[in-house]
Amino acid sequence: MIVAIDAGNTRIKWGLRHAGEWLEKGALATSDAPWLVEAAEDWPADATIVVCNVAGDAVAAAIRQSLGTRAASARWLHPGAAQCGVENRYQPPQRLGADRWAALIGARALVGDACLVVCAGTATTIDVLDGDGVFQGGVILPGLDLMRRSLATATAQLPYANGEFRELPRSTDDAIVSGCLHAQAGAIERLHRTLPAGAPCLLTGGSAPLLAERLALPLRCVDNLVLEGLAEFAAEVAPADQSESA
Repeated sequence: MIVAIDAGNTRIKWGLRHAGEWLEKGALATSDAPWLVEAAEDWPADATIVVCNVAGDAVAAAIRQSLGTRAASARWLHPGAAQCGVENRYQPPQRLGADRWAALIGARALVGDACLVVCAGTATTIDVLDGDGVFQGGVILPGLDLMRRSLATATAQLPYANGEFRELPRSTDDAIVSGCLHAQAGAIERLHRTLPAGAPCLLTGGSAPLLAERLALPLRCVDNLVLEGLAEFAAEVAPADQSESA
């Protein structure tokens, strides 16, 4: 049995997995991290616990507190030069976000060939994974909500827009929402052109449904690619220096 925990900037997602199947999944706001203890009470005592955290030290501490005595045996995913069939060419490898690393590992397990890995959450990351499992590089953009919020907070008259996508918008709200979606989709399609023809784009994250409607390329939506990567990490014998104790 595996418990995978993905602590992101906005939400903490978790999943209970057995025999290659997700039995249960849940989520809560990252600001409510201490409440993870309620979910943890129902997890099997002998489950392998793996964690990916990009939300900072306070959230890491809250997760460890929620795990209680099991915190000492939990495995925390930290980017390195290579793992689970993926080679990391980030400079230096350890500076890559743990969530991006987990997503790349998950993509490799699901596709096994060249693909584009897009995580559309608080930030949008677009990463290129080649056919040999080598992470060649990628980009980071503000997510859709951050793009809209930046226009609302950094300008005098533009709103936090709640418009709809239009090819040729004729209202300010629609113009902002459409512009943000065009920007995200355009960046994804440009990076996709660096891959061989027919390579899929794996799309995950809270804004994935909105982006999927705008993308004209081979597309596969994955409910939570980071959890998929954590499951692969759990299946591999984790080195001792990747564990964190309370």
